[in-house]
Amino acid sequence: MNRMSNTVLGFLNILTLISSIVLIGSALWMGKSKTTCEHFLQKPLLVLGLAILVLSLAGLIGACCDVAWVLWVYLFFMVIIIVALMGLTLFGFIVTNHGGGVGVTGRVYKEFKLEEYHPWLKTRVTDANYWLTIKTCLLGSLTCSKLSLWTPIDYLQKDLSPLQSGCCKPPTSCVYNGDTAMQQDSDCYRWNNVATVLCYDCDSCRAGVLETVRRDWHKLSIVNVVIVLFLIAVYCVGCCAFKNAKRPQNYGFPYGRYGMSKSRPGWEQSWSRWWHGRDQYY
Repeated sequence: MNRMSNTVLGFLNILTLISSIVLIGSALWMGKSKTTCEHFLQKPLLVLGLAILVLSLAGLIGACCDVAWVLWVYLFFMVIIIVALMGLTLFGFIVTNHGGGVGVTGRVYKEFKLEEYHPWLKTRVTDANYWLTIKTCLLGSLTCSKLSLWTPIDYLQKDLSPLQSGCCKPPTSCVYNGDTAMQQDSDCYRWNNVATVLCYDCDSCRAGVLETVRRDWHKLSIVNVVIVLFLIAVYCVGCCAFKNAKRPQNYGFPYGRYGMSKSRPGWEQSWSRWWHGRDQYY
């Protein structure tokens, strides 16, 4: 029974090892993907994947070889990762609690306002140099080219992604009539029908990017909750394996004077026997 926890720990670490490879692959794919053009989730995913990869290898070594000090290091860093993940998950739910867009009358799609999002997210897209990088990515992603063949009826019947809604068209409320003198949304004046301009400098485009990030991060936070619960279960099994690694390993039923003739005593018992038996040699 003492080896049962080691076996279970080894099996669970194989699962976490596979999961870490999936996380690392997802982070690398995200870095090359042009669907969001906002890759700040890539580094946390990559760090998390590498940390779980190293931790899983340490857990496998400790469980299979029954090395107590490796298991101690494994459990120590496991606690750090669990606490860090809990903090990241809580922060993610707080940040993604804002936004979501508003419905447009007579339309299937939603429109997004920059002021609706968390200040921490807004500071990223309002930086001119940072936005230039995202804008370049958007131009290369051909996100808006799919709408070039749409008719007015398509805009009434079809849905738009947050990026398409914010970057590829002006706000629906805009009125482009030379006779009107009404005050309009500032994005109405930023819009240009040139393919390389469109509404890429609009606040609605920034909001569309943040909405895409918000949705991805919200999904990631839910996955993090599952990961945290799984790691807590692995940690409990690891504690049992660590206790077993510190115990003498019995290979048969005890008998004899000390009841341990077929046992491998710990270093404390070996030292005690030597100390109490040293007088018989003098």
